[in-house]
Amino acid sequence: MGETEWHRLVCLLLWELATRWVAQRKTRAHVGSNQFVYWVQHEPTRSVAPDLYVLPGVDVGPEGLDVIKTWELGVPTLAVEVVSTDWRKDYRDGPRRYDELGIRELVIFDAKAPRAKQPERVRWQVFRRVARRGLVRVEATNADRIRSKVLGAWLREVGAGGAVRLRVASGALGDELVPTAEEERTLERDEAALARDEATRARDEATRARDEAARARDDERLRRIDAEADNARLRAELERRRTR
Repeated sequence: MGETEWHRLVCLLLWELATRWVAQRKTRAHVGSNQFVYWVQHEPTRSVAPDLYVLPGVDVGPEGLDVIKTWELGVPTLAVEVVSTDWRKDYRDGPRRYDELGIRELVIFDAKAPRAKQPERVRWQVFRRVARRGLVRVEATNADRIRSKVLGAWLREVGAGGAVRLRVASGALGDELVPTAEEERTLERDEAALARDEATRARDEATRARDEAARARDDERLRRIDAEADNARLRAELERRRTR
């Protein structure tokens, strides 16, 4: 099925941030989006296409991946699904199919859940693989963030309405957003501008200090001249009185 533009924008931003985060941690893994993952040979219907996935231990060139065949590349450890217009399908089929795939962690994000009339809808669902039980839902919350164990970071909802986006965050409570490339460039420009401003202030202060020192020297020189003149007048007066 086609996807809404909002859905695509959310997934693109999340993919960029997750890719930057994995690279920052120097983890050997490939972060991808919307590639088909097959886990049974010769059965193409046994597949999923995660909005985001993390495939560990794989080095992928700049051309990326077309599809993932788990018997060749292994099973992704994390998948994130952003709920589409057919939310029932995502809620019903997603966990079952990812359980078959053998994924370690599945995150389902439903931006419309808090405003929906269906009580079973929830903003975040987190499923993790449990020994002898398979993929189990371990968290369901309408909070603005959840923590992914596989990613080692938080996933956060930011913005409102059509401007809702998913961000990757770090820190004990997920308060530190991983910056986008553009945000990082802006931050670097701001830091460079701040450094230039500080250098300018330092030069101005040094100039003022030199000017004040020069004025102080001039004042001291004038005081010495005045003192010498006073002494000369005093000596002249003493000499005049002595000769008288």
